[in-house]
Amino acid sequence: MTVREGSLEAPTRHPLDWRSADFYDEAKLDKELERVFEICHGCRRCVNLCTAFPTLFDLVDASPTLEVDGVSKQDFAKVVDQCYLCDMCYMTKCPYVPPHAWNVDFPHLMLRAKAVRFRKAGAKFRDKLLSSTDAMGRLATIPVVVQFVNAANKSGVVRGLMEKTLGVHRQRQLPEYASTRFRESARADASFAVRDGKNTPGKVAVFSTCYVNFNEPGIGHDLLKLLAHNEVPARLLEKEACCGMPKLELGDLEAVARNKETNIPALARLAREGYAILTPVPSCTLMFKQELPLMFPDDADVKAVAEAMFDPFEYLVLRHKDALLKTDFKRPLGKVSYHVPCHLRVQNMGQKTRELLEMIPGTRVTTVERCAGHDGTWGVKAEYFENSMKIGRPVFRQMAEARPDYVSSDCAIAGRHILQGMGEATAQKQHPLTLVRLAYGL
Repeated sequence: MTVREGSLEAPTRHPLDWRSADFYDEAKLDKELERVFEICHGCRRCVNLCTAFPTLFDLVDASPTLEVDGVSKQDFAKVVDQCYLCDMCYMTKCPYVPPHAWNVDFPHLMLRAKAVRFRKAGAKFRDKLLSSTDAMGRLATIPVVVQFVNAANKSGVVRGLMEKTLGVHRQRQLPEYASTRFRESARADASFAVRDGKNTPGKVAVFSTCYVNFNEPGIGHDLLKLLAHNEVPARLLEKEACCGMPKLELGDLEAVARNKETNIPALARLAREGYAILTPVPSCTLMFKQELPLMFPDDADVKAVAEAMFDPFEYLVLRHKDALLKTDFKRPLGKVSYHVPCHLRVQNMGQKTRELLEMIPGTRVTTVERCAGHDGTWGVKAEYFENSMKIGRPVFRQMAEARPDYVSSDCAIAGRHILQGMGEATAQKQHPLTLVRLAYGL
């Protein structure tokens, strides 16, 4: 038998066997954690990606045996807590991912550990609250309430109280809630003729996402304006729920399944009617493209949705290849520091946002392709805030070096985190969709 040092094939993923009894067997989980941790300890290539791997290696180096077998099984949880499922180790660093015989899938092993813990002990009130994006958004955007919530999130006294009672770090800049939700104010234009291309369907359904609906509706409005300018008929879903990513990161897989039952039937119907489905948040796109198909590998509706799902810039660049994208840009953008979010990178479609931004005359794009360290709710929590800023420090520096006019990321939360990490900066934070809208002069 030949043992290879690394795999030359493209990474593949096995379905997540989350409904089996073995998946939740703690003894079997500990055995698999020890096996994978031994491989990671012997390799250490991922030490600079996040704080999960340094935590593991510090535990090993402080153990009496200087090996993984000297680490207490209880301390394995310390490694799990530091993993926020960015997938970068799997997609860019680890040489032992499937189809390699060692079958290392570190992020999904961490997900399994989170799911086992959630089933056994549930989660903190704070974690349940932060991951309940629909409930939080509906409550926080009630008229009058929204002004109070936004003011409270900027109050030092209130934020100090939030840190003590909820564990939300007082220094984390939080997104405001919108006074008017996107889905209440959006006017999608479906009047254009359908022009299918070789690479793209000629009509679009927009899954707005919790974040765009409740926090930054302007991103969704800008997407609709870009589609209308390019004469692509568009519509919104009649109803939608959270994609499930926050609950996935918590390990609450049953909640993910419940949201899937709300979203997938309507999305699958649109997919089969020939719509491209666009989501303006990379984590949501990834949820439908990758995580749900791995959780429900035999569900034909889930597969249909995954095949119809596009990142907005993936769709727009493919429209350009179909000679169906207008390039009548009227306004240069100057210098743009653009960050590629992890959940966009792992979709394996290339840097489509950068490609489109570079089509705009008078625009110079500096691309930073590294994890910024926020990851949804992880960087909000008091115990992880400092680590999130530490992970992001190289990104903050690289984004600032170009002295940009704009700081931009497809992940709006990462964009805010980066601007906070940069400190005093003259750059504006704008989503890439907004930048293209500005360049069109819309």
